[in-house]
Amino acid sequence: MREAHGQGLGEPCLEEDGDTLHEECGVFGIWAPGRDVSRLTYFALRALQHRGQESAGIAVGDGSTVLVRKDLGLVSNVFADSDLAAMPGKCAIGHVRYGTSGARSWEAAQPHLSMIDSSMISLAHNGTLVNSDFLRGELVRRGIPFRSNTDSEVAAKLIGYFTQETNHLREGIRHAMNMIEGGYAMALIRENALYAFRDPNGIRPLVLGGLGDGSWVVASETCALDIVGAHFEREVRPGEVLRISDDGLLSEEGLAPRCPASCIFEEVYFSRPDSVVAGRSVYSMRYDMGARLAQEAPADADLVIGVPDSGMPPAEGFAAELGLKYGEGLIKNRYVARTFIQPTQELREMGVRLKLNALRDNVAGKRIVMVDDSIVRGTTSRQIVQLLRDAGAAEVHVRINCPEVKWPCFYGIDTDVQSQLISASSTADEVCEFIGADSLAFLSLGGLLSCVPEGGWCCACYNGRYPVEIPDSFSRGKFLPGYQPQNLHKAPASASQSIDHELQEPREGNRER
Repeated sequence: MREAHGQGLGEPCLEEDGDTLHEECGVFGIWAPGRDVSRLTYFALRALQHRGQESAGIAVGDGSTVLVRKDLGLVSNVFADSDLAAMPGKCAIGHVRYGTSGARSWEAAQPHLSMIDSSMISLAHNGTLVNSDFLRGELVRRGIPFRSNTDSEVAAKLIGYFTQETNHLREGIRHAMNMIEGGYAMALIRENALYAFRDPNGIRPLVLGGLGDGSWVVASETCALDIVGAHFEREVRPGEVLRISDDGLLSEEGLAPRCPASCIFEEVYFSRPDSVVAGRSVYSMRYDMGARLAQEAPADADLVIGVPDSGMPPAEGFAAELGLKYGEGLIKNRYVARTFIQPTQELREMGVRLKLNALRDNVAGKRIVMVDDSIVRGTTSRQIVQLLRDAGAAEVHVRINCPEVKWPCFYGIDTDVQSQLISASSTADEVCEFIGADSLAFLSLGGLLSCVPEGGWCCACYNGRYPVEIPDSFSRGKFLPGYQPQNLHKAPASASQSIDHELQEPREGNRER
């Protein structure tokens, strides 16, 4: 769901928390005839709310049509009990979205609704398609209209086009997957079936869970399975297409898997700590990151604190590794939701004080180690350090449980302009001076990789090695002078060929699993 994002360094955007990395959204899907699928989807979206707070939506297939309810706001604001009661069905998908200022509209909210002849489909998407501009042009030239500027609508319309041409929805999905490039995890419903599919590198996460009695769910994280009582079955495989209907669960290879490259920032920041990846909780990984950080960059201090919430587990690990005291130094106001109020100078000066306050009793007169998950622009870190100093901290040593974020992301994180990233143009010492800390250290990339399960990871935001080729038309003007990204794999010809050529290409047989 790519949108332009143009905040500059040193310009904190209060309404968007401009110094925090944001993923675009979270998705959920359920096939459970006889159950209250809309209400179960609502609960799952509450569990995934951390992945997006701009809009929320649910689509339900009732056997004859698809109903959609979506709007701007948090899940609890968008849905009333009466809304859920009016949406019975056999299957449903849900979506929570994070977007940017140019995309706040009902049309940009998801799930996206689209017609295929007389049938209706609805699609929920997490990620970014790097060749969406080309695909949109192909569709527009064929007279297909668009109501939003999201790449999610491009995906839905492309699937619809191929479905009309082939008279088969799964074939439409496979043809679309052969053309779209980027990181994506999608869930789609028609009136009587649920589909789920994932990019061939597995950049964006998607898991499968079972409810028993032939009922299934898919979700961005396992925490959504837990809340609806589903057991974790496995990850949706890269390039896999799942179809769940009265015929049961069918798995096909929609696209041959490529080099595995799961987004490592899920483990650093995005995922909830109680979610599980490869048999390990995200909490345990973050704890280990803090312990490894303590080995690489120890500090002599009286108290180790974490920046709520993702900085808490690594702060625990840091303190335990060095035998230091761990405690609370920052209190988070959990009732401050994202606001669309235009930031006045007065509000800018408040900065993070609307969301955080220092616990003076714990920090006054002490040497503090403050552990956080990342530094993007540096503005929020600067304000938090000042909060601690205003509360009487004698020293503030900042430790970050990931490497320096130097490269833009094009696969579903809102940092696609390198000038937004303070570490891209400043040394660690310069960043330390900017945020006003007594010392600053980042976890090494090798240290980070030692704390997560073995496998392929996308670390492009740290090292500029992109698993999916970024078209020049997509990245032009996004890199600072002197930075040359490395595309690890060239995009296949299908990513830039015409739709007509894709339909004429013979397709290899797809393995059913």
